[in-house]
Parts: sequence; structure tokens; C-alpha cells
Amino acid sequence: MQIVTFGEVMLRLAPSEFLRLRQVVPGDLAATFGGGELNVAVTIAYQGGQASFLTALPDNPLTDALEQELGRMGVGSHVCRSERGRFGIYFVETGANQRSGTVTYDRDGTAIAVHPPDAYDWDTALADANWFHITGITPAISKLAADASLAAVRAARNRGLTVSCDLNFRKKLWGWDPGRDAVELAQRTMRALVPYVDVLIANEEDADLCLGIRAADSDVDSGHLNIAGYRQVATEIVNQFPNVRLVAVTLRESLSASHNNWGALLYDAPQDAMHLAPTDGTSAYRPYEIRNIVDRVGAGDSFAGGLIFALNTPELAEPSEAIRYAVAASCLKHSVKGDFNYSSRSEIESLMRGGGSGRVQR
Repeated sequence: MQIVTFGEVMLRLAPSEFLRLRQVVPGDLAATFGGGELNVAVTIAYQGGQASFLTALPDNPLTDALEQELGRMGVGSHVCRSERGRFGIYFVETGANQRSGTVTYDRDGTAIAVHPPDAYDWDTALADANWFHITGITPAISKLAADASLAAVRAARNRGLTVSCDLNFRKKLWGWDPGRDAVELAQRTMRALVPYVDVLIANEEDADLCLGIRAADSDVDSGHLNIAGYRQVATEIVNQFPNVRLVAVTLRESLSASHNNWGALLYDAPQDAMHLAPTDGTSAYRPYEIRNIVDRVGAGDSFAGGLIFALNTPELAEPSEAIRYAVAASCLKHSVKGDFNYSSRSEIESLMRGGGSGRVQR
């Protein structure tokens, strides 16, 4: 397998533990890298797959540090060094109990926002790949980034690659067309991109906000999910976009910032089959109950990375197995600080087989 992901990487700045920014600034913040598409590449590489990351960044020491980190993580680098634009930053506060976590972006005018589509070397980046992954975050950044995203999926499709997309609606980003509100702009843009996608990934509300396709009787804010409604969402996605053969939907019940129930479904369109994970052993859906969340940022990316890794690994590639693996991978990410999922394949497989007691491994 060779998976290429395309998007923006940023410097992630975060207070330690559950402190708030106003408590520590001026003061120390932990500086790491993060970004949806990079997180997917790291997940795949850490679990033993081959992944490369394509992006545009300024030619400066932060980019040097990122490329060093990519090498350490075993992720291939296709970094277009730009003379224009800056390195993006985002600030993370980890929520606890009834206080939500927050993300504050500082990414206007970044290199990827001002880098034109024809400045990327698609041929080199995709030369040995069999899979290409993108998210709805990148086209939300700017008109040029949206054009580059469309050029990317077209280039991948023309080369016969499998294309996956995580819709990832980010209301704070969809603002590059002042004449349209965030949802209208997202739907216009993403509905033009999805016809090039084979595997579509979403959460409880992405399909509604990005495509105008909604599950009945679900209230994300209250934590109530109508599981059966998401099969209807998945089938309607396939009806409207018959190129899509797999639809994965993560199912998060947010009881508090520290306590979530977590699972997912995978709709296999060619077989007209829906697979839920995790289950209680009798095929009945029974989500993981995560009571002490360490960091949920990047959990969706670890799900996407786990799913792509599994679908490209023969012994995990059956849809029923792939969705179990992806959910277990993303469940474990909730216990890991930072954007990246440092859970190994053996840890993930242990959890998906029922080994979730948390006992010390000696």
C-alpha cells in the first residue's frame, strides 16, 4: 500500500493538562504539529503502513522541523516550499466534565491558502500511490485551497487511485466567499468534490452540513443518535453519488467533555450491507464507553487512518473487520495527548478482540 494525504499542517499550541489559555499566557505552551490529513498519515505509518503527506509551507525553520518530524514518524514528505504565506497555528484547550474543549485558529494567509493548484507536483506525489485521502478542511481554507483540493481528487482519479474523503465540516473556516454563509459554501464546494470519491467518511452532522443529507431523530447536542437513521443517510449519499462505494459514519454520544460513547457504522454499497462496531458479541451495537477522555482532538482522523489502513491490509480488509479496527483505533486515541495517535496495531487489535480492561501489560 502507498497512501498519500493532502492538507494543511499547523503548529499546535496547548496548555498542560486541563488549564485554560488565560491561565498560562504569558507562559509555557506545549508546541506540537497537527492537522487532519497529517494525523491520518501518521496513524497509517505508526500502524505499519506506508503513507506520505503533501502540503504547501513557507521555507523556514518550522518547516525544517516538520520534515524532521515526518522522517521520525516514517511518513514520506512532499512539501512544496512557498515564498508566500505563513505557517498556521491553532490553540487547543482540553475540556473537562461540562466544560467543552475549544480550538482557536490562527491560519489566515497560510502558505496552502495562497498556493495555486498548478504549483503542486501531482505527478511526483501520486506516482507510486494506490490511495489518496483528503478532508473537507482543506477546501474550507481559501478559494485557492478549494481549487487545489478539486485538482487533487481529479488527478488521483485520473491515475486510478482509490480516493477517500472525510467531510470534516469546520464552520470557523468556511468564510472565503463573503456572499455565502458557511453551510451554503460548504455544500456548493463539497458536492462538486464528492463525485471523485470512493470512500466517504463523516460524523453525526457532516453529511447534513456538507451535503444536505440528514439523519432523522438525532440531536448531536443532546447526545441522542438514531442509529437506524444513519443507514438512510448512507444509502442516500450513494443514491446521490453512485461513485461512492463505502460510507463510514462515526457515532459519538457526547455526555460530557470527559465522557463519550463511541462507535461507527460502515455501509458497503455493492453488498447493500451495514456493519456496526463495536458489538456485544451478538451483533447488537454497543459503543465503547469512554469515561476519562485525555484528548479527543484527532480522534476522527485516527478513525479515518485506521479504516484506510485496515482496508489496505488483507487480513483486516473485510468491511466488518475494517470498521471494528477503525473504531478501536480511534477509541484508543482518546487516551493519547496531542493530535497524533500513538497506538500500535497490536494494541488496537487487542481492544477490538475485547481486551479493554486497561490492565498493565508486563
